[in-house]
Amino acid sequence: MAGAGSGLLALLILFEEWGWVPLQRVLAHIGRWPGLRWVEGWVRTLPPWGAVAIFVLPTTFLLPVKLLALWAMGNGHVALGMVVIVLAKVIGTAVVARLYSLTQPTLMQLRWFAWTHAHWMRLKAAVLARARASWAWRVARVVKRQCQRWWRLR
Repeated sequence: MAGAGSGLLALLILFEEWGWVPLQRVLAHIGRWPGLRWVEGWVRTLPPWGAVAIFVLPTTFLLPVKLLALWAMGNGHVALGMVVIVLAKVIGTAVVARLYSLTQPTLMQLRWFAWTHAHWMRLKAAVLARARASWAWRVARVVKRQCQRWWRLR
């Protein structure tokens, strides 16, 4: 891995590492609400290809929102457009993380998915090991701990 591609991959993996679990927990909490409990139960019962298809929904719903954000940016509302894109990314990641946690056992029944998942996990582990050894990661961890400590003392 070299160049901008490896940097983007590292950013994607770092976002997943820092955002995936907390966002999934938030949606798991929301998923306990009465109407959503039924939806989560239904998602868990989907067959393998139904589980794959369910991942299209967040993209389908958020693509028009992102396009409107780009339109807003093109018409001079840059801050609004950027906020909308960031919120769409966070919400989309939360939904995909939750859907994944609900469907992973079913998805692993698909040979191609299990193979892709295993390769992604190996790649992710290698990138994270390299990132965690970096100076920037160590500094970020210290800053994160200080912020957590400050927040608890408030």
